Amino acid sequence: MNWLLVIIGAAVGAPLRYLTDRAVQARHDTVFPWGTFTVNVVGSLILGLLTGAVAAGAAGPHLQLLLGTGLCGALTTYSTFGYETLRLAETGARLLAVANVVASLAAGLGAAYLGTALAHTLWA
Repeated sequence: MNWLLVIIGAAVGAPLRYLTDRAVQARHDTVFPWGTFTVNVVGSLILGLLTGAVAAGAAGPHLQLLLGTGLCGALTTYSTFGYETLRLAETGARLLAVANVVASLAAGLGAAYLGTALAHTLWA
């Protein structure tokens, strides 16, 4: 049963990542990877909220597998973040590469913190 929950979550998360990435990137005329940045920050927010909900007893392990491992695991993408950052640096956009690393780290951690704080407010 657990593996099925992960598969279902991932089956939603992967196409959601692709569609979100394409929609966001199409709205920006820049080489900065806004699509990947967006899915990673949104995934961090969802995972923070879910983790807070589980810690507060408002969500259980099945929801954690479905949304945390499955959905967020397929929605977020460290490999694409790494690849796009490397490509920025290799093509001479070193400042954008550094900005991507710093902004992704700060926004991802901030979103995860915000998610856990929101869960604490809602369910504590």
